[in-house]
Amino acid sequence: MNFDNKLIPGLLIKRYKRFFVDVRVNNQILTVHCPNTGSMHGLLDQGNKVWISKSNNPKRKLKYTLEIIEVKKIKVGVNTHSTNKIVHDALQNNLIKEFNNNMDIKPETKFGANTRFDFLVSSKKYQSFIEVKNVTLSRKRNLAEFPDAETSRGLKHIGELIKASKKKFKVYILFVIQRNDCNSFSIAKDIDPNYANALSKAVKNNLKILCYDCKFSPKGIKLNRQIKFILNE
Repeated sequence: MNFDNKLIPGLLIKRYKRFFVDVRVNNQILTVHCPNTGSMHGLLDQGNKVWISKSNNPKRKLKYTLEIIEVKKIKVGVNTHSTNKIVHDALQNNLIKEFNNNMDIKPETKFGANTRFDFLVSSKKYQSFIEVKNVTLSRKRNLAEFPDAETSRGLKHIGELIKASKKKFKVYILFVIQRNDCNSFSIAKDIDPNYANALSKAVKNNLKILCYDCKFSPKGIKLNRQIKFILNE
């Protein structure tokens, strides 16, 4: 995924009302849209270096969006709206080894009456639903975790994926770790035990878990390497 415009560096001042952050750029303080509704645990210290993007939409009230926060020299992508773009780019460029390049990719595909999964990937041999989750949390060295807050939406998606599995779809959750300092991934059971328990049961019922970290460049963010998933029992 490439950025639409060159990112602008700044320093984080504070986050408030979930969707707003103040960022110092040179001698100016900008109010910036925060697209991440999670707790962003460990990322929000005042003075952290950040990168923001400027929108091309003249009708937007907030012209800037928070994209990346740097913590201890590690870049962390916090724009959850970018996650599906990163995955779409990876699918198109054959960067996810579980899927070949001879397939049809349909984003935001409806399943049932009230559910849309992030991707439906189809070939002559299979149809697969992929639900994508953005990961920023790392509380222990080299370990990424999800979620960083309770997620009723994520819990619903697990249930719907199991329903899809019973209808002969292959089902996946792809955890996109928007950082590159972690070698393994697990579910933060202490933060959301219901999600952890549901995922553990779903894995035993044909749900496949994929975990990839990301590579950052001035041009954009790309899916990088697959990392180990540690299942909570």
